[in-house]
Amino acid sequence: MRVLQIITSLMIGGAEHLVVQITQMLRNQGYEVDVCLFDGEETAFYRELESSGCTIYSLSKKRFFYNPGYILKLRRIMKGYDVIHTHNSSPQLFAAIANVGLKKRLVTTEHNTDNRKRKNPLLRVIDRWMYERYEKIICISPKTEERLRIYLKNNNTSIRLITISNGIDVTSFQKAQVAYDIHPTDRIVITMVGAFRVQKDHKTLIDAMNRLPRAKFQLWLIGDGDLRDKMQDYAKQTLHKKDIIFWGNRADIPQMLRTSDIVVLSSHWEGFGLAAVEGMAAGKPVIASDVDGLREVVKDAGLLFHPEDAGELASLIMHLSKDASFYEQTAMQCRKRALNYDISKMIEGYKNVYEQK
Repeated sequence: MRVLQIITSLMIGGAEHLVVQITQMLRNQGYEVDVCLFDGEETAFYRELESSGCTIYSLSKKRFFYNPGYILKLRRIMKGYDVIHTHNSSPQLFAAIANVGLKKRLVTTEHNTDNRKRKNPLLRVIDRWMYERYEKIICISPKTEERLRIYLKNNNTSIRLITISNGIDVTSFQKAQVAYDIHPTDRIVITMVGAFRVQKDHKTLIDAMNRLPRAKFQLWLIGDGDLRDKMQDYAKQTLHKKDIIFWGNRADIPQMLRTSDIVVLSSHWEGFGLAAVEGMAAGKPVIASDVDGLREVVKDAGLLFHPEDAGELASLIMHLSKDASFYEQTAMQCRKRALNYDISKMIEGYKNVYEQK
C-alpha cells in the first residue's frame, strides 16, 4: 500500500512530529509512505525523514500555504498513491479539491480543538464541503472530536469522525542521555517545545520568567516559526541573554527534554499536547495551561495554570524549584502518565484506517 502524507511543513511541532513518527514506523512495517510539503524548508525533521529513504515532495520553499497553484501539483503527485492523508488546514482543503475526479481515498487528522477560521461563517461552509470529501476524519483526542462535532453541527460528515489518541516512543525519551555540557551548573532549566505561532503563547512564558529570581533560571525555547523574531525582540526588552536561549529546530528533542528540569506548555489551545507527553516521558514535571487538549493529558499528573496567567505560572515554577519532595512526586506522576500514550497503540489505529475498504 502506498500512502502520501501531506502537511504544510516539517517545522518543530506536534503535527509535524506525528507525521515523522507515522511515516518512519509504517515504512519499517512494509508500507510505502512518502511526504508532500507546501513549504519544503530543510529542517531537522526534513533531514531525519530524508536520511531514512523517504521521498519528500516540496511544492515550494516559502511559508505561503494557500497558493492555488499547489492544487495541480498535488493532483499529479496524488495519482501515484492509494491513500492520501492530510494534516493542517490548507493541505486538507487543497487535497480535497485536487481529488475531484481522482477518487483517491482521503483521510485527514484533526490536530486542534479550535482555530481562528472556525469563527468565520463563510469558512464554515467551505469546511463542511471539505470534510465531506474525507472517508475518515481522525481526531487526536476525545475533546478534539467533541469540539469538531459541535463545529460541524450534525453535518453528515460527523459519522466519519473517530479518535486515535496521539502517542510517542516513550522508550526513546526514557533512554535519552542528559547533555551535561549544555546545562548551566547554577540554573534551573525551563523548556518549551513548540512552533512560534499565536497558538503557543510564548509571551506568557517569557512574562513568567520576568517574575522569577534573576540568575536562578534559564529558559530554553525549541522550535521555529513566523513569530520567532517577534518573541526574540520581546525577550530582549527585559531578559538578559543568559536568561533565555532560542535553540531553533532540533532533532534531539528527547535529549533536550532529559537535560531540562521543568517542561512548560503555555498554549491558548491544543488538540492533544504531544510536547506535554514528551516532557512526561523524559521524567520531568510538566506545567501546562488549563485548556482543552492539555487538560486531559496533564490533569492529576502534572500542574495546570490559567491561560495567560504569568503570575500563576511563575508561582508553580517556584514551588517546584523550592520543594524537592513536591518536584519528585510530580515528576513520578508524569512518568507514569506518559505510559498511557505509547505509540504502538496509535500506529495500529492508523493501520486499521488505511486498510479499511
